[in-house]
Amino acid sequence: MDVPTKARVVFDPIYGFIKLTELEYDIIHSPFYQRLRWIKQLGFSSYVFPGAEHSRFGHSIGVMNNADRILRSCGRAVTQDELMNPAVTSKEKTYHQALRLGALMHDMGTFAFSHTTEAAYISFGETTTTKNGKGLKDDHENLGSFIIKNTDYEGGITRILQDGGQDPQNISDLVKGVAPSVMANQILHSEIDCDRMDYLLRDAHYTGLKYGAYDRDYLLYHFQPMSVDGHDILTIKHNALHCVEDFLMARFAWYSQVIRSPRGSRYDAIAEKLTYFFLEKGWIYRYSELLDMIMNDPMKFYQFNDSYFMNLVQTRYIDGSLDKDPRIKDMAHTLLLERGARTARSPELKQILIDQDNQQDSDKIVKKAQAKVDEMQAVLDKKGSPADWLLPDLPKKQIIFVQSRKNIVKEVNGGNVLLTRDPVKISYENGDIKLLAEVENSVISRLENCSNYTPNVFCSQSAFELLTKEGIIIE
Repeated sequence: MDVPTKARVVFDPIYGFIKLTELEYDIIHSPFYQRLRWIKQLGFSSYVFPGAEHSRFGHSIGVMNNADRILRSCGRAVTQDELMNPAVTSKEKTYHQALRLGALMHDMGTFAFSHTTEAAYISFGETTTTKNGKGLKDDHENLGSFIIKNTDYEGGITRILQDGGQDPQNISDLVKGVAPSVMANQILHSEIDCDRMDYLLRDAHYTGLKYGAYDRDYLLYHFQPMSVDGHDILTIKHNALHCVEDFLMARFAWYSQVIRSPRGSRYDAIAEKLTYFFLEKGWIYRYSELLDMIMNDPMKFYQFNDSYFMNLVQTRYIDGSLDKDPRIKDMAHTLLLERGARTARSPELKQILIDQDNQQDSDKIVKKAQAKVDEMQAVLDKKGSPADWLLPDLPKKQIIFVQSRKNIVKEVNGGNVLLTRDPVKISYENGDIKLLAEVENSVISRLENCSNYTPNVFCSQSAFELLTKEGIIIE
């Protein structure tokens, strides 16, 4: 039975009404996409911001809407009537639809509590080194790509895409940011892309904070395609320079003050530790099992969400499975009840701006933090109890305003820096194009080398009391 056109509209709290094509509607109503309703966008940040209960489901629709708006701003979009008409099969419509689909499905492979448990799967690396794993990370991008290319059955994403005239391999390439079109990759994966444009506003809305505020309409108006060495690239007009800076400042503050804030990230760190422990024990779905479910049992894969993880933690806590490891049991108790974890503070563990181009100085700071962790662990090993635990959460990646020009040049190895995917490019009325890091009147150009090192170390209440008593940390 045909679904009325009116039903193919969703109302989003950030953007208002968003229209869906028939193909998008079918994908959204597959078990793979519906699963995203039950995965929180911000992991355990809802423990700190009770309003942050929003999901990857709404976020991904918002990302699709932003991709559409960027295309329209660049003059690369077809009309709304053409887009919504399944009978139109032009090259331009196929490109437009493909970008919307890549944006819609960019988080299709998201793990329980988003990046929180994913980090444990990447570290565990069950399939990464196997022949079938092809050396790929056990991460959400590769899992999403697997869904797109390996579900050629009724109701599967591969079948839906093929029936809708789209190439699953092309959509997978867009999701992974390796498509032939430089501009398409930039729209989906860059320092100012459709994903970041959505989550800054959406996360600010649901947490009640204003860190993510920027002028979206003004920014959208100033996107401009330019040609470089025969490739279309995405630039932003110089008129919107300060809007660009507001966006990047907002993202920098958001990661520093919300994502890496010890108030919430302590629970993400605990969940990551528990996930790794469960993977070792074989108590949680391993990556290979997820791949098998994707190919053979989509409704079983549907249950791989936040509720699955929390039920697993609770079940293992109450059935005695964790009794032999009091540290893990205390972490589980802490996660279930949002109480018991403390932040270990010392001068060596303070947030600090470092030079992303000066590896020697950066290494010194990182080594000092690690040495402090080792000192704390030594005290616990000598004087602590079996229930005392210490959980280092040292940064795995840099929090930056933009990638420095020095690093970009190193990456391209003699290639044209303007064809790189991630860095922001600024265009001028005379046709000149510059990396944002090279724009003379840009505040960001003075901060391009800066990286915010945000080390966190968490511990149990009893460990905190011991370490404080020993003068190893400060209250």
